[in-house]
Order: sequence, then C-alpha cells, then structure tokens
Amino acid sequence: MTGSSPRRRQSPAVYRRRRLLLLIALLVAVAVVVWLLVAQPWRGAASESSAPEVSQTPATSTLPVPTPGATPGATPTGDASADDGATPSPSGTPGTTVAACSASDVTVEAVTDKTSYASDQQPAFTIRLTNNGGSDCTLNVGTSSQVYTVTSGSDTWWRSTDCQSKPSDMIVTLEAGQTVSSAAPLIWDRTRSAVATCGDDSRPRAAGGGASYHLSVSIGGIESAQTTQFLLY
Repeated sequence: MTGSSPRRRQSPAVYRRRRLLLLIALLVAVAVVVWLLVAQPWRGAASESSAPEVSQTPATSTLPVPTPGATPGATPTGDASADDGATPSPSGTPGTTVAACSASDVTVEAVTDKTSYASDQQPAFTIRLTNNGGSDCTLNVGTSSQVYTVTSGSDTWWRSTDCQSKPSDMIVTLEAGQTVSSAAPLIWDRTRSAVATCGDDSRPRAAGGGASYHLSVSIGGIESAQTTQFLLY
C-alpha cells in the first residue's frame, strides 16, 4: 500500500532477551513445583491441627497436712486441714492396675526448716517422698498414714498422732520419678506429747541450750531412711 511505512523488524538482541526471560520464568515454575512435591507444607499444617493437646503432670505436688486436735503441741501453718492438699498425680487410666508402692521404690525424707532454733522459735516439719522406681505406684498419703516423731536419744518427746484430729485417707498414684512434699509445715511447740495430756497447757517443755533432737517420719507405712537432726536453744 502506498503511503504506509514498512514494519520495523526487531533486532536479534531483543529476541534473545525475550527468550531469556521466558526461560527464567519456566525454571522458576519448575522449581516451585519441585519444592511443593518435596516439602509438602500442607502435611505439617494438617498434623498441627489434628494433634491432641497433651497435659503435663507437675513433677512436684503437695501432701495434705495433719490437723491437730486439742493438743497445743502441733499446729499446721495456713488454713490446711485433714482433707486439704493436691493429689500428687491423677489416678491411673480406667481399666489399668497400678501396683502399690514398696519401700524399695519410694524414698521418704524428714525435713526441718532449720538446723537450729533460738529459744523463741518453733520447729517446722515437712515430709518429702520420691518414687525412685521405674513405674508408677499407688500410696496412701493421707493424714491417717503420716507420722512425725521427735526423739532425743532413746526418749520419744513428741509424736504427731498422739492428739491428731480427723485423720483421713488419700490414695494417689505416684508417677515414676515424681517428688511430693507437704502442702504446709507442721509446727511443734517444743512440748512433750502424750495421749493423756491432749489439751494440757502444762506439758513439759523440751530442753534447750543446744540440746540435740531428731525428726523421723513415715507415710503409707514407709519409714524415712534417716532421721534429721536439729538443735534447740
């Protein structure tokens, strides 16, 4: 056609750039497809959404605290009562049988808050027990099974069960490796206890001046392996 200008042909360099860009886009697309096939990110999202929540049992929990009766010789701190205290661990799965704890599997320790007490201080006692066995076991950790005993030489000065009020049972499952301690300490007012003297304010007072005493405990019929020594001034 007359009067129209001829179409200008692109240079070879332009064609080369276009082919290069097309090749790069193709490589990127292939890389994305390969990554999706290998990584499969949708599987991780599905696993996270379907995974059940797992509740963790605390490694350390608490024991109930014995409640004194009319005796002035043992008082718990706080508001603890015979039925207070958290279950160390939930009971076993329904339908399963958990064996009773044995003395060879459980370590019981008598614990005092200090090693020596001034004349105006009262000793505070707690129990600590650990399941050292390789499997869970059951134990009565209620106040009915706890005994605190203070001795001086061969003389028994005080026993927590002499005037205990409202003892109760608490059967729990101790997980393997679990450590459990008293919810609150039991306070000794440094007087001699006896069933016949419950409520007697004139009970003999333990000697001070650096006198040595020993605390032993038992729980669920398992005795502490050692006594814990403390001094009264």
